[in-house]
Amino acid sequence: MLGGRGIEYKNLQQMRYQREAALTVNAIHEAVWPQVCAGVTPAEIDQISSSVIAHHKAKSNFKGYHGYPATICISVGDTVVHGIPGDKPFKAGELVSFDCGAYVVRDGKSWHGDSCFSMIVPEQKLPLPSPTIQGAPLPTDTPVEKLNWLTRESMWAAIAALAKGRTVACVGKAVESVVEDNADELGFEAGIVEEFIGHGIGTAMHQAPDVLNYRASGRQAKLRPGMVLCIEPILTLGSAANHTLGDDWTVKTLDGSAACHWECQVAILPDGIAVLNLPDLGAEQLERFEVKPSEIFRRGDDVARKL
Repeated sequence: MLGGRGIEYKNLQQMRYQREAALTVNAIHEAVWPQVCAGVTPAEIDQISSSVIAHHKAKSNFKGYHGYPATICISVGDTVVHGIPGDKPFKAGELVSFDCGAYVVRDGKSWHGDSCFSMIVPEQKLPLPSPTIQGAPLPTDTPVEKLNWLTRESMWAAIAALAKGRTVACVGKAVESVVEDNADELGFEAGIVEEFIGHGIGTAMHQAPDVLNYRASGRQAKLRPGMVLCIEPILTLGSAANHTLGDDWTVKTLDGSAACHWECQVAILPDGIAVLNLPDLGAEQLERFEVKPSEIFRRGDDVARKL
């Protein structure tokens, strides 16, 4: 059902279809994480992503999107977003973001998943089994580790804010507050990339409403049950100013500073929120904010209630 300004509202069954797609993306993350180390190439990681999508009988919503050539965006170092996987090997200590998506076809429609995690490249492959990416501890010794921690923390603060917020403006307020509140302790105030923002997601990968990662005046979309939103702050160690390379995809910081990107897919329900791309619906991380995932969504496929 389309609402004001083209927002698509889903019923519970449609949200479950989106959860299938979102968990496929999480499976990509879980397969990628332990394979990343110095010497591995982004192109090899794209092959892993493609295999996981096929294994889950899903389809890539990245490959072919406006001509994008891969199933995953791999953004290394000063690449802000949309890094095309190539043959240049990772180096230990690099900060890398892995953004990917998938969709499933149910009831004649495509239902999309989209999420992103970042990590510091290790010298050797990390031991199995890998933790759930969004629940893994993040060390904060070096500037890039601090940036990785800060970006993830701002994402979770923004997700928690959705549980009690009235409009999507609560996301930008939460992200900016986390950046400001941690500046002194971390020794820098991260740049917030404003050109790339969160979005609605459903029968298309990018839908209304826009979800800003910074405070902004003016009317923003009201939070209503049936929305599914991608929350994705992108922060930099230096200036947030950026430019797009000649391939029309790769976005770099102008000052060469590192960038970091985290993203989760969140459903809005009458009794709260549910993080669709995580097996526990976000319970582990949301507990820190005294937020519990939706009980309506937890109750399973026997729930007949429509939103």
